Order: sequence, then C-alpha cells, then structure tokens
Amino acid sequence: MKHLYRILAIAALTLFPCTGILLPADAPQVLPVLLLAVFFVFVNLFPGVWDAKPEEKRWRQCLKGAQLLRFFLYASYLCMACWVVTLVRHLSGADDRHWSRWLVAALLILLSQTVVYLGGILRVFRNSAQVGFSGKALLFLGGWVPVWNLFLIPGAVRKAEREALTEDEKHRTDLQRREQQICKTRYPLLMVHGIFFRDFKPAFLNYWGRISQELTENGAQIYYGNQQSAASVESCGRELADRIRQIVAETGCEKVNIIAHSKGGLDSRAAIARYGAEDLVASLTTVNTPHRGCEFADYLLGEIEQNIQDKVAGTYNAALRKLGDPAPDFLEGVTDLTHSACAAFNERTPDSPKIYYQSVGSVMPRAAGGRFPLNFSYHLVKHFDGENDGLVGEGSFPWGEHFEMLRPEGSRGISHGDMIDLNRENIEGFDVREFYVQLVNGLRQKGF
Repeated sequence: MKHLYRILAIAALTLFPCTGILLPADAPQVLPVLLLAVFFVFVNLFPGVWDAKPEEKRWRQCLKGAQLLRFFLYASYLCMACWVVTLVRHLSGADDRHWSRWLVAALLILLSQTVVYLGGILRVFRNSAQVGFSGKALLFLGGWVPVWNLFLIPGAVRKAEREALTEDEKHRTDLQRREQQICKTRYPLLMVHGIFFRDFKPAFLNYWGRISQELTENGAQIYYGNQQSAASVESCGRELADRIRQIVAETGCEKVNIIAHSKGGLDSRAAIARYGAEDLVASLTTVNTPHRGCEFADYLLGEIEQNIQDKVAGTYNAALRKLGDPAPDFLEGVTDLTHSACAAFNERTPDSPKIYYQSVGSVMPRAAGGRFPLNFSYHLVKHFDGENDGLVGEGSFPWGEHFEMLRPEGSRGISHGDMIDLNRENIEGFDVREFYVQLVNGLRQKGF
C-alpha cells in the first residue's frame, strides 16, 4: 500500500496542474480537476500516510517533509516533461487548442510545485538538525533549480528520514529502559573536557554535545571539571583536584567516576597522582587521550617561529580571560601534549592501585571523515603518528586495565571531535550517545 500511495500521490501532483493540456479538448475537465485538487491538498497534508509513525510530533513532521521533497522531485520533472511534450505536439499542429492553455499550465505547475516544495523544506528546516545549516541553505537556494536539485534533494531526504527514525528508535529504547536507570552509578560522573574548550551551562554549548542529556535520562548524576581551557597539565590537575574535593564535600558522595576526553585525561591523572584526589576517585576512563603525546606537536613547536607562537598565544589567552579563565597559558597547554613532555609526565605519574583505569580511542581511515580542521590535520598527524583521529595517533590512546579501539565499518571513521558529539552528528554505524550509555553502564556493573 505504501508504494501504491506514493505512485498515486506523484501522479496527482503531476496531473493536477497539467489536466488542461493532457485531457482531450472535448473531454469533461471540471470533475477531474476537482478530484485531483482534493487529492493534491490531501497529499500535502498527509504525505506519509503509510510511513513509519514516530511517537514525537517533531519526527513525524520531519518524515512528512522528507516525503514531500521526494514527491516534489519526481512530480516537478514529470510536469515539465508533460508540458514540453504536449507543447511540441501543439507547435507541430497535432493539437489545435489555443496556446493560452500552455501558459495557464506553466503557471499552475509553478504554483503547485512551489506549494509542495515549500511544504517539504519548511517541515525539514524546522525539525531536522542533521541536514545542517549549510545543507538547509543550499536546499533553500538550489532545491528548486532543475538538475542541481537532483544532487541536493536526495541527500537531504536521506538525512532527514534517517534522523527521524534514529531519534524515534532511541526515544522508544529510553522509554523501555527508563525504570532500569542503567547509568545510575554508585558514584557520580565527573566529565572532564580537553584543551581549547570550556564547560558552559547552556545545552547547545555543552562540550559533550547530546551525551550528557542521554546519560542523565538514563539515571546518571553528572558534574563537570570546570578547569581552564588551556593551561599546563599540572595547573589543570590542581584545579580538578579542588573540584573533586568540592563535589565530595557538597554531596557526600565519597568518590567520583571520571570520564575525561583528550588532554583532560592527563589533567585527571595529574590530579590523582599529585594533588590529593587519589582517595576520592573510583575510576578514570580516558577518551582519545594522548597519553604518549603527539609527535606532530613536537614538530610544529620546533618549526613555527617563536614570535608567531607568542602572538597566537597572546591572542588566545586574552580571549579566554574574558570568558572566565583566570590564568590561561596556550603555549604550556600545547607543549604538555608533545611526545617528549608526555614521556616525562608518564615517568613521574604512576597509576594508583586504588583506582580502575580504562581507555577508549578511535580512528579515521581517511581525512574526509573529519570536519574542519581535523580533515586538514589528519595527514600531518598520520605522517608522524600513524593512524589517528585527526589529532592523536592510535598508539597514544591505550591506558589502564582495559582499552577499546573504535573502528566502525565504512570510510567515515570517528574523529577526535566525534567522540564528544562536537557536531551533534548521527554517524552511520556509531551512536556516540549509546556508546557512553553502555560505557557508564559498564562502570555501574563493576560496582563503581
């Protein structure tokens, strides 16, 4: 029935504006036009009658928009084909009706297809996040342009439909397991950010994208590191230790489970080993952390002139002071990520036998798998550090009792930013939110 409805819908969207040039001149036209007009309105209101029915209105509307765009793509080309073919017959003398019929048909085609197109893009624009700002802009500007729309619309339709179905499935899964609270760990989570970012309260600025909300909905209690965005590992480690003591004192939770991304993993190890947090931490999970540093960072610091480094650092430090960092130090933060600095750090920073350590890493098989600027840095990192996530080589990730390397099927891969849902992007073959749900559930099962 679904496919039959789609065929009938496309037929109605095509025939309605073209009735005057398709039916014989002596055939009754009022009744067919009225019937087609009614079906035209019905299709625009209910384009996905036999499609999936997500529970949330947002995703139902998203699917309707995607379906209308698909109808528009087929119907607009069929309308143009009908118009051209019948006009050629008219010019050749095979059809002696007045030329005004083709003018009226052209206007009806333009108006009717505009209605279908706008109905589709407005629904998609309002409800889809995965199509993205650039995708929506291109769709708005070029989706109605013949030939170009053959490239734009199918991709947008696939993204919108996949997003709606993915989010609906996730919503249903969360509803089914809500009472289980599978992320309700014995100790709360402390989420620790990496370099060049801060912890902000608004959800759309959250360093961890959609991950925090997903964990909270499944029972997790979350706190954030709030350390400076760029400073030495030792400075940030001291700040994190103070933050941990603050959380324990205010909540009485005794300990925390740390999940740290990138440089945050080094900051956390410093807090544990040297700044008094050892007895206040149950577990440390590091995500894409450069435990052995980045050789490409050594190369860059050695090649870039000092005056340029100082100028960049000065600009960054000034900007971050305005955002709340008390003593940002761009150069110290970057220097602590070099291979040589991390080797020295590892020598003086032993793991605590009281804490469970585990780690996660990911790689991109090609540069195109990462968003800017990771697609540019990929080749440089690969030259020095081998397979990488756009910033950190795979050999630098492993730390602790358990290590998991993420290698999804296909050529997309998982970048350094993907591991914190930086772009809020649904990656085919890898659900970052569900990954963290299962990660935290694993800590819960271990008694942490």
